[in-house]
This record gives sequence, structure tokens and C-alpha cells, in this order.
Amino acid sequence: MRVSRIVLLLAVAAVCGCQPQTADKGQPNQVQDIGATTSAVDQDEALEESRLSAVQDYKNAPGKKDVSLSEAKSMAKPAAEMPVASSPAPVDGLEIDAVRMQNATSERAMRTRQAGMLGLNKELEESMPALNVKDPVAGEGEGPGKGGDKFAHVEVNPFRAVADEPLSTFSIDVDTASYSKIRSYLVDYNQLPPQGAVRVEELVNYFTYDYQGPTDQHPFAANVESAACPWNPDHRLVRIGIKGKEIDNAERPASNLVFLLDVSGSMNDARKLPLLKQGMKLLVDQLGENDKVAIVVYAGAAGMVLNSTNGDDKATIMEALDRLQAGGSTNGGQGIALAYQTAMENFIKGGVNRVILCTDGDFNVGVTSTSDLVTMAAEQAKSGVFLSVMGFGVGNHNDAMMEELSGKANGNYAFIDTIKEAKKVLVEQMSGTLTTIAKDVKIQIEFNPTKVAAYRLVGYENRILANQDFNDDKKDAGEIGAGHCVTAFYEIVPASAESPVAIAKVDDLKYQSTREATPAADSDELLTLKIRYKQPDEDESTLMSVGVKDSGHRFGEATGDFQFATGVAMFGMLLRGGEQDAKVNLDEITELVANNVGDDSYRAEFLKLVEAAKTLKK
Repeated sequence: MRVSRIVLLLAVAAVCGCQPQTADKGQPNQVQDIGATTSAVDQDEALEESRLSAVQDYKNAPGKKDVSLSEAKSMAKPAAEMPVASSPAPVDGLEIDAVRMQNATSERAMRTRQAGMLGLNKELEESMPALNVKDPVAGEGEGPGKGGDKFAHVEVNPFRAVADEPLSTFSIDVDTASYSKIRSYLVDYNQLPPQGAVRVEELVNYFTYDYQGPTDQHPFAANVESAACPWNPDHRLVRIGIKGKEIDNAERPASNLVFLLDVSGSMNDARKLPLLKQGMKLLVDQLGENDKVAIVVYAGAAGMVLNSTNGDDKATIMEALDRLQAGGSTNGGQGIALAYQTAMENFIKGGVNRVILCTDGDFNVGVTSTSDLVTMAAEQAKSGVFLSVMGFGVGNHNDAMMEELSGKANGNYAFIDTIKEAKKVLVEQMSGTLTTIAKDVKIQIEFNPTKVAAYRLVGYENRILANQDFNDDKKDAGEIGAGHCVTAFYEIVPASAESPVAIAKVDDLKYQSTREATPAADSDELLTLKIRYKQPDEDESTLMSVGVKDSGHRFGEATGDFQFATGVAMFGMLLRGGEQDAKVNLDEITELVANNVGDDSYRAEFLKLVEAAKTLKK
């Protein structure tokens, strides 16, 4: 009986207009109104308060049975999931050709009726089972529009025997998204991050270090340091540090930028579209008369909001950003295609040509396959237009797709969780974010078998390359921006120590002889570091090579930067929970990090993250 009454009430509500109306056949699609007013914002806030109040009433009522938060919220659909339809507003005479949206008579009236159904329809309330709303878990799915964060699986690098695998090859990485994503979990949601969110190299590379910069024709310099391994004193730890040449903002090449902004319904969250607009404004403030900015948005389809505009016309750019609001589904593939087309139409030869994609990664219309999107971006990268990806929000953040997309599109990937992070990426490190000084940068290490029994690369699991890829100029690798620091650690088992990995047992080869040591093996060299890179506008690589000796230092004799970076790596290893990292503990991390913070606010913040993790692990 109750079920039939519910069905009847919902049917009546639908007839009364609680469902969006579709556009008449033959009529042109309406475009999204990106001109929100203060009164509309106030109405939205009032409706949201009413909705949450009704949910709270259900939660507090006696005798309620458990349901998820998404089930409760679904009865009063939030503004983020409702399309907006009206005529476009002009921006200084420029007609806004924004995203095509599903036509609705009145979104606000529709949400008002839905809110009324949740809290005010007593007959329906009496007929429904009571609700006991549970708190959400950050990153887990909550239903349509919030399907949960998506991370790629990370298989921790094992120890490898030098006798079997004397070479180790990988692509460098300057992404920092993993660090700020972990910070968001620990600070904003008081939760330990999922293992897939932890990429050790991105934690280490979040910080800057006092590495020596280039003094020759190369765009960066290599710095190598070694010391005892703090979590296994019988082993050695080798740090490889790369420092890119600095470029002042005043000396930065002219920039042709295309802001590719996600304005779909899933971006209607305080930590998404509003934060995105604030961050883009910070970047616009740094631009000058030699720079150009175009704005492309996408939701159900892609559209041009602002044609390429001089960077010193800040009022026009800011106004276009102010008018953006969220609604609809997410056709990211179409947006990417239009953004690259716009960048090519305004290409600056010898300048910076870059698409800046800002999204939560919830692509659900058109081309949604990660492999197809990556293929598209990789093809476009050949044109000389590079890509920066900036992720926003928790709940449906597709980290795996965005990391791979940026990697194949000659780009970098950051996660913006606060306005401070936006300032770091878009103001403090603006030259590095925009200006690439070397592309397809690969590292290859050859270990001396008389000195090293085994080794493992700490992090960079999804950046491993086949050894033959090192000399293959067609093989894509990472990019380095102006002033960037790149750090990688190897844990090394000396030839004199017991190896954690046995030499593989295979039959002798019939047609080949086994390897024999060369005279160079009798030297004091621990390893040889080789680096290949290309200039941003070239297709042929340049080789750098240097032999490295072990300093023999104890860990306490290492530089402060070495000790701090080691502590950050240990923190990532602990959060990831690999078998090799069982000896790492938070107290040790706290001790060695605390001694090397100085007046660096980012390092001080990291110490707080360690303390937060301590509390959660108790």
C-alpha cells in the first residue's frame, strides 16, 4: 500500500513539473547561461540549506534505518546536477558560444519543488522508510555524478640483481598532484589516502632543493649524492637531482595560452569551479601585453567563451571567468580538440603555446576512453602545443586519466586543493608551469657489478622504460620546466652485503657467452648516470653522461636537502605500505624532517602532515 502511494505521489510530482522539459523538435539547442547574479547565488544557498535541513530531520528521527548519504541527497537533487538553459550574455561585445545544455523551463523552480518534496510533503514522508544518514568517505562513490576517485594501481618496484639487470631506465617526472591530493585527504577529510593516490616521486618533487643549476650549454644540471640508507644501514642510498635553468617572468617568452575549463555539473562545488576561477585570475594577473589568452569551456559540448585576447586586457578576461557557472554532463574529448585547434590558430613561433586543462576528470560524454583521449593528446603534442593539467575536487576525481593524459601530451599535472596551492603553481612557479626547457627527458643508470649486488628505484613505477627506449628518440618521456627540481632515489645493496634478491637460475646460452667485466669495473665508480633530452622545438636528443662514486658518508653526514627529501620519500613509502618499506616509521621521519625545515613554509606544512598521519595510524 505504501509503495503504491509513493509511486502515485512521484508520478503527480513529475506531471507537475519536477522533471526538466526537453526542447521542442526543430528548435536550436539552448546554451548555458554563464552570467550568474548575486540574487541567484543567494537563492541557491537558501535551497541548499532547506535541502540539508530536511536531510537532518530524517537523520534525527527515531527508529530510522541506515541508508547512504547519496540515497538521502538524491531525493533533493543539488544544483551541481541540474542543467541551466537561457540565452547567452555578451562579454564586451563578444557573443558567448558556450556549452549546449538540455533545455529546462526553470532550474531554480524545479529544485524548489524537489526541496519541497523532501521536507514538506508530509504524506510522502509518512509513507517512506526512515533515513539514518551516514557520513561520506572521501573519494568513495556516492552515486551519479560522484562515482568516486579513480587511481591507477601501483606495483612497487622490487629489488633487481645487477648480474641479471645492470641497467635501470625511466622517464623523469615533475608532477606534484599526488602530494596535494594526499594533503587533502589528511587535512580536509581526516583520512589516510588510498594507496593508489601515493606516488612517491611526486611527493619528493613537490619541494625545491638547493641543487646547482647548469653552467654550460645544457638546460639543466645533474647533482648526485650518496649516504647510508636510514631504514636499512647496510644499504646505500643514492639521490639523483636535476635542476633546470631559471627564467625570470620578465624574460619569459611570449605565451599563447588556452584555458580549457570544465564547467559540467560535477564542478559545482566550492573546491572546484570557484577555486578554479580564483586560480586562473592569479595567472592572468601575471600576464603581459605579449601574452594571449583564449577560454574554451566544455560540459555536454564544447564552446568558445573568449577568443584569443591580449594578456594586458585583464578586465575582459576576468569578466569572462566571472560569468562561468557549472551544469550538465562532461564532454572532455570535444573540449580538448577545440582547445588545441584554438592554440594552433594563435600559435606563436618560438613562444610558449600551451593548453591549460582544469577539471575533476569526470569525462562522461563523447570520447571518454582514457586510451582514446591519450592518443588524441599525444598526436596534438607533435604540433608544438604542450599541456598542463590541473585537477580539482574529491568525489569523482579521475587521477589516473589525468596523470596519463599530461604525461603523453608533453605536460605536467598538479592538483589544486587550496588557493595557496593555486598561487604556488600559477604564480610562484609560473615559469616552470608554462615554459618547457627540455622534453622527452630520460635517465638510464648502469650499475658496476663489482660494487653493487642489487638495487631498487624508489617511486617512478609508472615511468619505467625498456632499456632500448633510452636511445629511441621516438619514445615519449617527461618534460622539465624552467627552474624545476627533479629528484630520484635508488636504494643500493653493496656487493659486500647480503642481497635480498637471488640471481636468476637459467641455463647457459648455447650461442652466446656470458658477460665479462671490463677494466672500468675495477674503478671506484658505483654507477654511471646517463641522461637524454631534447630541446623543446627539436626531435633529436642530446646525451649527458657522468660516472658516480660512493662518498661513503653516514646518513647524518648528508646534506640537509638529502635528509629532508629522504624523509619525504619515507613518508610516501609508509603510506603506500609496500613490503620493502616495513622498517619505515613516522617517528624517524618526524625527527629527520624537523631538523631540515628552516623557514620554508611548505616544509613546515609537510611536518604537520606527518603528525596528522601519526594520529590516524594510531
